[in-house]
Amino acid sequence: MYRPHAWVVNIGNELLIGRITNTNATVIARELMLRGVIVKRIVVVGDYLDDIATSVREAVGYADIVVTTGGLGPTDDDITMEAVAAAINAPLVLNKAALEMVEAFYRKRGLQLTRERLKMAYLPLGAEPVPNPVGAAPGAYINYSGSHIVVLPGVPSEMEAMLKIALNRLAHILPELCVAEEGITIEGVPESSLAPLLRKASKLCSDCYIKSHPKGHEVDNPIIDVKVMASAPDCDTARSKVLTVLGYLKKLIQGGDSD
Repeated sequence: MYRPHAWVVNIGNELLIGRITNTNATVIARELMLRGVIVKRIVVVGDYLDDIATSVREAVGYADIVVTTGGLGPTDDDITMEAVAAAINAPLVLNKAALEMVEAFYRKRGLQLTRERLKMAYLPLGAEPVPNPVGAAPGAYINYSGSHIVVLPGVPSEMEAMLKIALNRLAHILPELCVAEEGITIEGVPESSLAPLLRKASKLCSDCYIKSHPKGHEVDNPIIDVKVMASAPDCDTARSKVLTVLGYLKKLIQGGDSD
């Protein structure tokens, strides 16, 4: 079974100066991994047209899938679409479908379509807009020279919603895998005490994703949701992986394994 290779290009000066944490890279890598994609490289570049274009151009030369995040807004430093167009030697044009999306977003809020807002409807020639169910700026899907380029915004809530849409668009090149997810709620165990148990349980399944979500107070009232995700060629195997990890984690919490 062939597993596509992917590069992730995260764009934004705020990432390079440490102002925000690059959670988008983690989410994208996890979602691609669960669908059988091998993420070969994650690159962070600033809001500079030449740097973005160079990174995308290099990624296209090596990867089946290229995902970019950031730089799709209405301000002058939001230049990702322009840079992607430069990387694939395509003009940046007003996309009719993207324009309809942007117009609908602002019309619903009683706002006019200004030059800055119109800017978000310009995509590289040949691109398909990716709808944004959360914000204003559409993304883009481009099939170029054997690579599938997905251009997404940097706002995490928008990126995650649009990534799901983009992954459906990429389904024809992804391995046929079933993704299973199960969770448990753990009460009375601080997250700092749970962390080494999660690490131990994760060793049972190298291609599973385990994440804890604290809801209560770390010490006074610890309540933690734990989610486990796994993929496999069939759903029974995927679910078996998840249940095996969760079962072992429960055993560890109860003190049933001292190895």
